[in-house]
Amino acid sequence: MLPSTHRPAYVEVSLDNLKHNLQSEIASVPKGTAVFAVVKANAYGHGLVRVAQAEVEYGASGLCVTTLDEALEIRNAGIKVPILVLSITPVQHAILAANNDISLTIGSLDWLEQAVKENVSDLKIHIGVDSGMGRIGFRNKADLIEACNYIKDNPDKFIPEGLFTHFATADNPDKTYFLKQVARFKELKSDLPLDFKYVHCANTATALWHQDLAINMVRFGIGLYGLNPSGTDIPEVPFELRPALSLHSELVFVKEIAKGEKVGYGATYTSDKSEWIGTVPIGYADGWLRRMQGYDVLINGQRCQIVGRICMDQFMVRLPKELPVGTKVTLIGKDGNEKITATDAAKYADTINYEILCCLTDRLPRIYK
Repeated sequence: MLPSTHRPAYVEVSLDNLKHNLQSEIASVPKGTAVFAVVKANAYGHGLVRVAQAEVEYGASGLCVTTLDEALEIRNAGIKVPILVLSITPVQHAILAANNDISLTIGSLDWLEQAVKENVSDLKIHIGVDSGMGRIGFRNKADLIEACNYIKDNPDKFIPEGLFTHFATADNPDKTYFLKQVARFKELKSDLPLDFKYVHCANTATALWHQDLAINMVRFGIGLYGLNPSGTDIPEVPFELRPALSLHSELVFVKEIAKGEKVGYGATYTSDKSEWIGTVPIGYADGWLRRMQGYDVLINGQRCQIVGRICMDQFMVRLPKELPVGTKVTLIGKDGNEKITATDAAKYADTINYEILCCLTDRLPRIYK
């Protein structure tokens, strides 16, 4: 989908804040620890290629993505650092990954055997270990050792670059399950018949609050974009995170309605007095969720309530007075002394800040400053 460049609706990304967040994380981990910037899902809505370029410039040792397509888009942009695909890639694409120096996650001996039948060679792999996330990876030691021996017996086929797991509750104050996963990972990775360049279990939450588990690589995700991985402001982070994304538009239509008039699909809003109503050209097709009805935007440093249901391409807002067409509207970001964060919006929508960011579609152009 092409960005709507002839519509006053856009995402603004602060490169300075991306730099601050990444370099703060690099400074916080033990010396020699590789920090891979996680740029999956269009860099959490911030723009895949431009963010990847910036993070490499700012010191990232490598990049993590979810799909081979994301990795190829980065490679085609001329970025040379290591790239790890965190999800399982269909085995028939293994040669394509190897030819583009892209590392793949593997989680079964069967996948390895199929890759050999595909005649793959020199494929960099990271072995996924399921220590309790229940998603992908080896679940028992015997299967893991068997896979390691198979890799060892096929040195021209596979390059065992990494071993990793993912924690389900690293942001939870109750550490019971987290520590159970830590113990399970330590047991599974011990005494394996292979050596790995990278051993990693630290997502953003682990990297922030359990730095002793950095081992020799961390995967820095939501923190890179300036947001607390808990989805709230608790627990506090060990260094300042600066949100990198803001979302803006402007009023494209302004009118006065009388008391008792209705606004929007379903006629869910009725004015209780004469009011000025403005129309903003962003809707759920842009990722501003339909359930944001009743929430606020910022106009001229004031909070103004969204009235009526969010439409596919527009929504309406109650204004404090008549305002001119073209007045700036901030959905995420600062205006005067007021601020709305992705976390604030997520609380209202009963979701997490990750979803607010990732829902922002490609229809919105990204502007980098």
